[in-house]
Amino acid sequence: MMGHTHAMTGAIAWLGLAPPLAALPLVNESSRFIETGIMATALSPAELIAGAIICAGAAMLPDLDHPSATIAQTFGPITWALAKVVAFLSGGHRGATHSLVFAVALGFGTHFLAGTYPIGRDIMVVLLIGLALRAIGVGIPGNKLGSAMVNAGLTAGLFAVFLSLEVGYAWLGLAVAVGCLIHVVGDCMTERGCPVLWPLSVRWVLPWKIGIKTGKKFEQKILAPILSVAIVGLLFWRLAPV
Repeated sequence: MMGHTHAMTGAIAWLGLAPPLAALPLVNESSRFIETGIMATALSPAELIAGAIICAGAAMLPDLDHPSATIAQTFGPITWALAKVVAFLSGGHRGATHSLVFAVALGFGTHFLAGTYPIGRDIMVVLLIGLALRAIGVGIPGNKLGSAMVNAGLTAGLFAVFLSLEVGYAWLGLAVAVGCLIHVVGDCMTERGCPVLWPLSVRWVLPWKIGIKTGKKFEQKILAPILSVAIVGLLFWRLAPV
């Protein structure tokens, strides 16, 4: 699947799953509880939106095993070098990063990072915002440096907004795990499938697969508009006054 499809399905997954996930103990261990003694049983509107953006970015993380991919240029040489390292460690495109092991390990690792090292947490948040923006096409066509600068500026702006709204990140690990998992599910709907049970090399293709061919007419002209409408609908539903 193309980047924007992965990103949009990540946002949809978060908007659909966030309310029940907010009741989990991992999410309730929030900074708001520590500071006020009040247990948070629901995400704030700001956290819901921030989570959708970050989960969209997390849905791009598995493709950092592909240094030639557009998202590897998100922050110029920084993300390109990161993609080279990921590709080497994972065995190339659609290797270890396209598996349950990767999604679960990265989710728990990010949760630990969010609760233990604020600087590391913030770096992760910035990376995920940038990946989400790049996936939906933010940038200057044909200009890698210009695209990286535009992306960096918009990412910094969004991160500053989240800071001003005092967004908590106890849910960050869950958003990362959900994003990675939805990416794997999406790629299992394509003809190539994924090594879901890595390190086993067998590639899984969903039995009800529709044989999506990456970048073809169905994905761009039909699937993308449907996903866009779904995101808008879920936002209205989740943010509507009770």
